[in-house]
Amino acid sequence: MRPPVSVPTLSRRAKVVIGSIAVLLVLFTAIGTLTNVYVDYLWFDETGYTEVFWTELQTRALLFAVAGVATGGLTALAIYLAYRFRPAFRPMSLEQQNLERYRQSLEPRRTLVLSAVAVVVGLFAGFTAQGSWQTWLTFRNSVPFGDTDPQFGLDLSFFVFEYPFYRLLLSFGLAIVLLSLIGSLLTHYVFGGLRLQTPGQKLTGAAMVQLSVLLGLFVALKALAYWFDRYELVYSDRGELFSGASYTDVNALLPAKTILVFAAAFCAVAFFANVVVRNFRLPAAALVLLLLSSLVIGVAYPAIVQQFVVRPSANEREADYIERAIASTRQAYGLTDVEYDDFAQEATGDDVDTDAALAQLRADDATIPNARLLDPNVLAGTFTARQQIRNVYGFPEKLDIDRYTINGEVRDYVVAVRELDSDSLSENQDTWINRHTVYTHGNGFVAAPANQVVAGAEGGEPNFTSRDLPTTGDIEVEQGRIYYGELIGNDNYSVVGAPEGGDAREFDRPEDGSDGEVNNTYDGEGGVAIGSFFRQLTFAIYYRERNFLLSGAVNDASKVLYVRDPRERVEKAAPFLEVDGDPYPAVIDGRVTWILDGYTTSDAYPYSERMELGEAAADALTGVGTSALPNEQFNYIRNSVKATVDAYTGEVVLYEWDQDDPVLQAYQAAFPGTVQPKDEMSQELVEHVRYPEDLFKLQRDILTRYHVSNPSDFYSQNDRWAVPSDPTQDTQTEEAQPPYYILAARPGEEDATFQLTSALNAFRRQNLSAFISASSDPETYGAIQVLRLPGNTPFRGPQQVQQSFNTDDEVAQDLTLFNSRDSRAVFGNLLTLPIGGNGLLYVQPLYVQGTGENSFPLLRKVLVNYGGRVGYADTLSEALDQVFGAGAGVTATDSDDAGTTPDTQEPTPPTEPAPPTEPAPPPADDGSGSGPALDQAVQDLDAALQRLEDAQRAGDFAAQGQALEDLQRAAEAYEAAKGGAAAPAEPTG
Repeated sequence: MRPPVSVPTLSRRAKVVIGSIAVLLVLFTAIGTLTNVYVDYLWFDETGYTEVFWTELQTRALLFAVAGVATGGLTALAIYLAYRFRPAFRPMSLEQQNLERYRQSLEPRRTLVLSAVAVVVGLFAGFTAQGSWQTWLTFRNSVPFGDTDPQFGLDLSFFVFEYPFYRLLLSFGLAIVLLSLIGSLLTHYVFGGLRLQTPGQKLTGAAMVQLSVLLGLFVALKALAYWFDRYELVYSDRGELFSGASYTDVNALLPAKTILVFAAAFCAVAFFANVVVRNFRLPAAALVLLLLSSLVIGVAYPAIVQQFVVRPSANEREADYIERAIASTRQAYGLTDVEYDDFAQEATGDDVDTDAALAQLRADDATIPNARLLDPNVLAGTFTARQQIRNVYGFPEKLDIDRYTINGEVRDYVVAVRELDSDSLSENQDTWINRHTVYTHGNGFVAAPANQVVAGAEGGEPNFTSRDLPTTGDIEVEQGRIYYGELIGNDNYSVVGAPEGGDAREFDRPEDGSDGEVNNTYDGEGGVAIGSFFRQLTFAIYYRERNFLLSGAVNDASKVLYVRDPRERVEKAAPFLEVDGDPYPAVIDGRVTWILDGYTTSDAYPYSERMELGEAAADALTGVGTSALPNEQFNYIRNSVKATVDAYTGEVVLYEWDQDDPVLQAYQAAFPGTVQPKDEMSQELVEHVRYPEDLFKLQRDILTRYHVSNPSDFYSQNDRWAVPSDPTQDTQTEEAQPPYYILAARPGEEDATFQLTSALNAFRRQNLSAFISASSDPETYGAIQVLRLPGNTPFRGPQQVQQSFNTDDEVAQDLTLFNSRDSRAVFGNLLTLPIGGNGLLYVQPLYVQGTGENSFPLLRKVLVNYGGRVGYADTLSEALDQVFGAGAGVTATDSDDAGTTPDTQEPTPPTEPAPPTEPAPPPADDGSGSGPALDQAVQDLDAALQRLEDAQRAGDFAAQGQALEDLQRAAEAYEAAKGGAAAPAEPTG
């Protein structure tokens, strides 16, 4: 017999080195963690949301401690008991001889090993549990829904608030027992209580008692799990086409789960009885019976019922359960009050009743005058080229749409703020002083009426009615400095503030009439003061930046502005909300204010279809499968909060928008005073509230299936809709068409309202089936209207309308001209506008953009489609005349020209347009459509395009304007030389 091999010990020097390294690692980790927590606290203290900070921190700490101590302590206790009742005598069989070396190694270190196991297991459990802090808070502050589920008769709050917490407790209970069982088995095996290879009795009496108790506890918890599995059926996906309990679940699986509860309870009693009997035959037989029962009645029997009872007549068997799913899904997604209207049949082609349509258009003073020609998703380059002013400023890639009342008239505008764009700093500007103390903010609010462009030499541009620095125009801005915005980013902090009498350091704006600049010192309430050495040291550690301690720019009056993205600020102040991915700026009481939408969500609403949050909110603008929202499962959502972030001070205010949302009410109880009452919102703020895009995209996706009320029709899917792919995207992927904000009159209404709209196709077809809109008007906010089109007529959907545009002879000819070496055509958003009570009008702007580095898109043409008839002209008015006949476009805003040349324009209300510029006469044509005149026109086109490219590369706006004017004249000459009529000088909108 070989003697046990001793385990080598560490030298004293090695122990000191290892101990020192461990202490340093712990010290650095602790300093970093405490610094992060303290900086977080300072931010919450600055914004006034310390209640959120302390409640979340205390809840996380409580769950961490309880779960960690319970899991680690009970596991260690089980291991200790197994060691404590180890046998004093162990027969020295070969198995025990091999284990002796481990026993000798563990004996002197048993306390250390046991403590290490408890700590490691406890840390894992604690970190896991603290992530469920919202589950505990909603359980503790549960609020009744007032509705009961149809199967168990329980209030829905049980499923949304209580059931998830019970499941959490059950999972931790099972984990503790399982870890204790594993630890006990290993300990008994190492110390001889369990002998696998020794003849005779395999277990000592103490080991048998302990293992019997642990197995009994495990099976008892399994019985409890079977009981809760009954409630889990309300989330079943067995029905495939619908969510929630199906026929098989209710009639086969529910009774089976109830039987398994009693079977598991009997099995648990058998294990507990083994403490006295001390014979594993009875509990083993009970366990085998439980396993067989779970397979036969829990798996096989439901499968037989599903296959032979349900599937042969599923539409009938599942009818009642489909009704439950339809009602619950509509309720969960806020679609119970949708207004469905049957839209009149639309004639096509030569059958269009032009007289009736003309009468409707002439009488229309709401939709056509407000038809949007500016696409906020295209014009970021144009805003940058015409309103950037300095390289440190920038605009987001996606601009926003909002409405303002000017001179008593409501108009929708493309709006943006001139933000600080640190990525645009040149190399000599990109120092720590410049990036963090000089270039600290953006400045100015820019707006252009969505239905207008300017006339003049550089026509086709937005008519900026609010512009320049300081901001001037028809929207009054008193405080236009932008310290908090989408482009600034959270990693770009700013150090602001100067001592009394000190020089202003921050770049504010260019000086009027010179090449100088105006500096400014931030005097807002935002930011964290860092006047003390301790604060400066804290932020030096946090940002790993020594300049907080060494730079003269940091003084006693300094503040740090951080977490500056509006969306991130709201998410941090309200971690219980999901925040819409499209914050938008509005001028409220003279101040630029970011408005955001906050959602409360749950994945535990019974019978409701589950979706992936981020995936469902994706479209052609966000990218396939991506959006600002996290890709988490959910089946309940409410736009419960409207939030504002002041662009100057960073103040975050949360308003209770949905006053009937139980989920929000639970969080309000957990975080009292965090969300302000709805009536605290000013009237001006309410007038700028929009129906949120992400919520609308989720709802329209649900409506493609759940607009059907009849269970048989739902099951057969014979009236399913689909979100159309974006026809303006030149890609092979099926990217969903984004919804569009429009100012238009709904069928049956006289006045225009601001609404979010989308077309819906037939499933796997390009034909249009429905048109959905959600009102943003304060009086009718949230009212969803669905116009259902007749199923017996193939209405053209967005893709088919786009195809009709692309294949039109005149359009195709111009696209060939525009898509040249020096320019490209850019289709704007394809808007669907209901006209009167029996027709849908498609309107789409067409832009042309140079291929140079500094080029930007300009509106060149407007396309219209009604009943298959295509209109294509320089203005909406002319395009309508082509479709409906002379006089049809008289109500269009661009029937009169608007605006003046951008370089000389003064801000002009959109109701006072300036006269258009007269076009230059085209070169003479020989009437043959070919020959010298046509050749000369082609040469002039090439020359004009080359001059435009050179001017764009040089950033010479004046030269660009002249080149565009030459290009337009050359295009007119080209058309005249081919025998076509010359077009007006510039499209106006």
